[in-house]
Amino acid sequence: MNKNNSNWLSRKMAARGVRSVVTAAIGFFALFLIFSVLSPQFRSGNNIQNLFRQIAPTLIIGIGQGFVLITGNIDLAVGSVVGMACMTAGTLMSHGMNPWLACLVTLVLSLAVGVVNGVLVAKINLPAFIATLGTMTLARGLAQLVNNNRNTDFIGTDAQSFRDLLYYDNFLTIYSTVWIAILLWIVLNFLLSKTRTGRHIYAVGSNLEAAKLSGVNAFRTTLTAYLISAFCSCLCGLILLASAGMGTMDAGTTYEMYAIAACVIGGISTLGGTGILAGVIAGAGIWGILQNGLQFVGAPVALRNIIIGIIVIAAVMLDVVTRTGKKKAK
Repeated sequence: MNKNNSNWLSRKMAARGVRSVVTAAIGFFALFLIFSVLSPQFRSGNNIQNLFRQIAPTLIIGIGQGFVLITGNIDLAVGSVVGMACMTAGTLMSHGMNPWLACLVTLVLSLAVGVVNGVLVAKINLPAFIATLGTMTLARGLAQLVNNNRNTDFIGTDAQSFRDLLYYDNFLTIYSTVWIAILLWIVLNFLLSKTRTGRHIYAVGSNLEAAKLSGVNAFRTTLTAYLISAFCSCLCGLILLASAGMGTMDAGTTYEMYAIAACVIGGISTLGGTGILAGVIAGAGIWGILQNGLQFVGAPVALRNIIIGIIVIAAVMLDVVTRTGKKKAK
């Protein structure tokens, strides 16, 4: 490969964050090998199955957060919407509502939070951090209010098909939760990488004013990103409900951190305009493998949180330093 082609490839890889994805993927496999050596139980077939099922919810909410981050914004309400969806659907099902109708009602409520976020950020021009901090508190309050500040009752045998489809079914030795995450990734990755909507999302995140001058509807684009994030959070909440068989008050707690971590570790910039959804797979994988692997080697919870927190901070710092260096070079 000649020098010009090599430079072109480097530019293309940097433009969408492919280089970060490759780095994250290498990190994932390195961690897998390390924990496999440290703990033979880690690489057992049962644990690998469970590891992928643990990674799937993080991947789902990470996909939604990725859309928002690429527009140059952030969604801090992710975890609270997860909890609100879990508690709302759990309450409705435990009171006898058809499980699928309960899911529909829950989806509408979750999407309403996405609409509020989109309007506050793109129409009223509130900073995304402040706007979604408010809706985070609002959604968590709704989660507490919907069943009088207590966990729901068991959702009943009538919801068994719902639980099987979202969590317990197994096809080709892979749990349904993982298949759902894979299907969601395929659909939304196509939307982001192959459609005009995806190009507009990158444009808004790269340079908002230039995007507007080019005819991009910034409000609609930002609203779309927040709606996708709300949908993913709702789906994650329903998966947690299917897993537990009841709505739990603490569902989704700190999940906004999980989502952001999966994105930034996978190379999606917190400054907007850069990153691909393949990175979220690697980022969610690293997050999940650290949680699972550190548990197997006997690391205390506090140490696990410290290690993961350091990795997230390092990933964000690397992104900021890299982007700042590119701007100075220009």
